[in-house]
Amino acid sequence: MTDEAAALSNVSARLPAALLQRNGAIAFLVLLAVILILVAVSPHGANYFDLSTISASGTTLALASIGETIVILGGGLDLSPGAVISLVNVVLVTLLGSSTLGVEAYTALASVIAIGLGAGVGAINGLLVSYLRLPSIIVTLGTMFVLQGAALLILKFPGGSVSSDFANLLVGDAVPDVLPVPILIIVLAVLVWLYLKRLRFGLGLYAIGSDAAAARASGVDVRFIRFLSFTAAGAFFGAAGLFITANAGSGDPLIGAPFLLKVFAAVVLGGTLIGGGRGGAVGTVFGALTLTIVVDIFLVIGVRTYYVPIVEGAILLIAVLALRRRTDWPGFTTIKSYWRRAATPRGSGPAVERLSAKASTDERSVGWLARNVHTLRFITPASVILIVVIGITAFLNGANFKFDTYLVSLLTFGSFLAILGLGQGAVVTAGGLDLSVPWAITFPAIVVTTYANGSDAAATWAIPLAICIGAAIGLFNGALVAGLGVSPIIATLATGSMLEGIALVFSHGAPIGNAPPALLWFLNSRAGGLPPAVWFLAIFVVIATVALNGSGFGRRVRAVGNSEWVARLSGVHIRAVTVSVYILSGLCSAIVGLMLAGFADQAYYDMGKPYLLASIAVVVLGGTKITGGRSYYLGILGGALLFTAMGSMLQTTSLPEAIRSIIYGTVLLLAVILLRDQADS
Repeated sequence: MTDEAAALSNVSARLPAALLQRNGAIAFLVLLAVILILVAVSPHGANYFDLSTISASGTTLALASIGETIVILGGGLDLSPGAVISLVNVVLVTLLGSSTLGVEAYTALASVIAIGLGAGVGAINGLLVSYLRLPSIIVTLGTMFVLQGAALLILKFPGGSVSSDFANLLVGDAVPDVLPVPILIIVLAVLVWLYLKRLRFGLGLYAIGSDAAAARASGVDVRFIRFLSFTAAGAFFGAAGLFITANAGSGDPLIGAPFLLKVFAAVVLGGTLIGGGRGGAVGTVFGALTLTIVVDIFLVIGVRTYYVPIVEGAILLIAVLALRRRTDWPGFTTIKSYWRRAATPRGSGPAVERLSAKASTDERSVGWLARNVHTLRFITPASVILIVVIGITAFLNGANFKFDTYLVSLLTFGSFLAILGLGQGAVVTAGGLDLSVPWAITFPAIVVTTYANGSDAAATWAIPLAICIGAAIGLFNGALVAGLGVSPIIATLATGSMLEGIALVFSHGAPIGNAPPALLWFLNSRAGGLPPAVWFLAIFVVIATVALNGSGFGRRVRAVGNSEWVARLSGVHIRAVTVSVYILSGLCSAIVGLMLAGFADQAYYDMGKPYLLASIAVVVLGGTKITGGRSYYLGILGGALLFTAMGSMLQTTSLPEAIRSIIYGTVLLLAVILLRDQADS
């Protein structure tokens, strides 16, 4: 093992020594600062009730964040903590409920179920990530939707209850008016982490997070350590679900949904480096308690809850920018220079032109099929499955199935995902991911319906404004990722959170107005026998295919996704390309938001929510490599139509939304497995 890993072993031996770590110490100081602010703004100062309330509110987040920290330290990411929490909650309420078991037996059984279920989910994630070598982002995104669907299937609506004695045991007082039980739970969790950190597992975790190749060369079983990291994380997520069930006293299939952003915020605020190798769970606990106290401060001073998502997103960004070493900064390049560089043709000099001419000559010497066999391997499956799905849909509908009507409907609804797929596909091809899509769709739509409110005259400026907002959202994401070096996951999660708050503030909690008649005509009328949206899709497909697969821009995007280092040596301006793909994603999201508003004649808060998984699924189904460097827009188009056709088929079967979520998540996982390169295996 490396000297650094040995040093970490010594540091982890003592709890006070953890505070000597730079980022952990800063997280502790930030926690003290917000405690002092809470004491200052609270009319009654600080008392035991505040300690009990904050610890009870923060323990779930602290436990889940410790689990996320373990995964991140090993170089992975886990998007499923909220879904695991929800699943554990509904399972406990459904299986145990108000059982007459004694409190000790009840608590022991609930703990085994919760932690075992969480660890089992983590083990599945770990197997897929470690032994099948699938991207952790996509694996855990898929399992997130599967688990959320399972939770909704078990318990459709909030309800049920758990034993009051069990709840009091975990949320009550260890020492009356002196020490709440949640504080003991947090301390126990930290001790478990410190124990794990001293084991070979802990040393290996830091080693593979710092440099997996070097760790492997040193004899570390990278796959097994990574598998254990997801399993341990799942156990902590299960413990978080156990505690929140005791705290709430009832079941709610969506109880874990708000935790995704908060978990990442706590991890980053605690000083753990996204990417692995540096940080620890002690700082994460400080970060979780800090976030909890910030929300309490808002409640005390009477700030509307609309602003909470904005503050949470801002805290996440500030933390990731502030708690880093100078060497982590990429060096900020101004937006003006992005466009100056982007406008300068690169990678197209005489030498490159000669190579391109030679390549063209070589390609003409072989047949079309031989030249395109690699491309066809990735774009054909979606089209083949699409034909099968259409056939099944026709069979299920029998004599009521009219192919021409079905095709028009498929193209109309598929246009949403086809447009969205270009933006998300470009981002993924460049090696990123845009998780702000739901609110990049929703906020521009709210702006249009609010300002236009059924008027085409007002729409002449409201629609361009909404499109500019979409571009600005993409520009902001791109500046964070390319200019400030923020992880795409963190940057777009934070942006999405802030957009949610901005939308709430802008609409005062209730979107108003209607879509202008022009948007209604675009989606619901006929021109030449087809909706205008279908004609627009045909033009869009041609432009998107050329842009992504037949232009210098597309080649630069793929070059960046394949290897930033090689692309830079080839003269590609990495930051200009990165900013461009995020702007494209923002523009596509805004266009889809306008189309959805035109279809529904209004905007609403959840209108963009179903499109996060969908936008990633169509990209993966279309053969795009999720780690970047490979994409085909015709494949993405096929994926968009396939995903839409699947939704239509599932509606025909009258399956509940929970089952559909499970199917979508499973299809996403299977697509990643089947469409990966052999080199990825």
